[in-house]
Parts: sequence; structure tokens; C-alpha cells
Amino acid sequence: MALVAGLAVLGVSLSFAISVGAIAVPIETVWGIFFDKLGLWSGEPTWSKGRAAIVWEIRFPRALLAIMVGAGLAMVGACLQAVTRNPLADPHLLGISSGGAFGAILALLHTGLFLGLLTVPILAFCGALLATLLVLMVSRWAGAMSADRLVLTGVAISFVIMACANILIFLGDPKATHTVVFWMLGGLGLAQWSHLIYPLAVLMPCGLWLWLQASKLNAMTIGDETASTLGIAVGRFRLTVFVVSALITGVMVAFSGMIGFVGLMVPHVVRLIVGGDYRRVLPVSALFGGIFLTWADIGARTIMAPEDMPIGILTGFVGGLFFILLLRRK
Repeated sequence: MALVAGLAVLGVSLSFAISVGAIAVPIETVWGIFFDKLGLWSGEPTWSKGRAAIVWEIRFPRALLAIMVGAGLAMVGACLQAVTRNPLADPHLLGISSGGAFGAILALLHTGLFLGLLTVPILAFCGALLATLLVLMVSRWAGAMSADRLVLTGVAISFVIMACANILIFLGDPKATHTVVFWMLGGLGLAQWSHLIYPLAVLMPCGLWLWLQASKLNAMTIGDETASTLGIAVGRFRLTVFVVSALITGVMVAFSGMIGFVGLMVPHVVRLIVGGDYRRVLPVSALFGGIFLTWADIGARTIMAPEDMPIGILTGFVGGLFFILLLRRK
């Protein structure tokens, strides 16, 4: 029931996201342009070429990217909360997003696009994976493998990585450094149809794999000993989930910048609705994550219109308040 309702809300959210902006476009016109581009519109177009370009070339890719990024980050957050048994875990707090941003900044300011459009996502994934491994290594070295101290380790590693990223910005070409503000603050304004294939190609197989591991994730939420008695190789499975999470996060960061707290908030809201079974938590989290980030993008485009506020500012503000509420509820 929650899934069906979520799909309906997602459709309404997508329509509204494409409709609103500096130039408002009626929703019927939005879908008329959509079907016309697919060759399914039989009547004469009642819209100008300018509006068609705004809807099809700018707003549709942006809205679809918001859905994919929100879905990916929400699923990652839900899985990290399971394997760490920490309700405060998310890719932003564990330093994974910072690692992805470091890789993207390295590609943009220093290495160049030596692999074409794949350069930024690949280096972002490598940075996210490096951050993940650093968190695990430092936690093991410091004897901080407990759920609460793992998050503290992630926060510390995140600060270190962001300091390294700031060094890259300082040493980079001053004329090009303004481009990295996009990755530091988060935004969806650079979305293009040709770019959407990359986050989609990562989200679909990785998201499906995570969903197929739902029974193991359920066991991990109870404890390592229980999971081990069920035949789960706890250490290997946790590491695999971290790597898959780093892949999803790195690619999403490469195209949207650092967007925090989506993975923290959405899974908690979803559990209140569908319970704790990860067979339901993961798909509904993906759905609600897409809805949340779509509306966050709408807010970012309208609060300071016609200026486009970085979406990371809005999610950080809302997520910070949510984080405080979680602490209050212990």
C-alpha cells in the first residue's frame, strides 16, 4: 500500500517539479511535450519551442536525476544503518560523500577528463571507496568498532578528507575553482540527458543486489552473533555492503555534489510506515528518497527565485534538525 501511494506521490512530485520555475509551465503542457518528444502526440503543439526546450532539455533531466540521487542515497543510508547497527549512520556522516567529492575535485582541477565523461564518476567512486576503507581501518586500529564510535570515526575521517579536498582547491587553477563549488554545496543544475545513463546504470544493479540481501540485512540488525549463527560471513558481508554503498554514493556525488542527510532521514521515516523488514524498507526508502529530494530541489529553486540555491544547503538544514531530534529520542 505504501509503495502504491508512494508511486502516486512521486508522479505528482515529478509533474510539479517540471512545471514550476522562473517560467511556469502548465502540467498538461509538460506531459504534452513529453509525449510529443516520444512521438506519441497526435495533435498540433500548443507550446513554443522555448518552453519545449526548458521542459525537455533542462527540467526533465534535473527532476529524474533528483529521483535517482535521492533513491540511491536513501538505500545506502538504510543499509549502512543495518550493517553498523547505528541509527545515525549515513554516507555523509561516515565520510563516504566526502571521499566522493575529493575524487570529483581531483578530476576537475588536476587530472582532467582523461577518460571522458566517465572520469569524474570513476574517481568519485575511488574516493568514496578510499574513505570507506579508511573508516574501517582507523576504527579497527583505534578499537572503535562499536556502532556509536564508528560514526565518530567517520566524522573524523570526513574532516580529514575535506581538508585534503580544500588543499586540492587551493592548489588548483583559480579560474577553475568556482566549478567545484557545485560539488561542495550540492546541486542538480548540470543534469543532462546524456549523463543520466551513468547513475542509472549503477543504481539499478546495485539497488537490486542490496534488495536481494534483505534477509541478511535483517539478521545484521539483530547482531553479529545472530547473523553468524544463520551462516552469514559477517565481516565479508559488511565489507561488501560498504563497497556497494561507496559505488552508489561516489557516482551520485559525481553528478549531484555532496547532498547530506538524505540517507539519515528517509529510512527512519520509512520504518515508521512499513516496519523494519528490509524487503519493504529498501524499495520504499528508494521511493521516498526520490520524492524527498525532488521536493528539496523544488524548494531550492523557489525559495530564492530566480536564484538557484544549492540543494545541499537545504538538505543540510533539514537533516541537521532531524539529527538533533534523533539524538533527543536516543
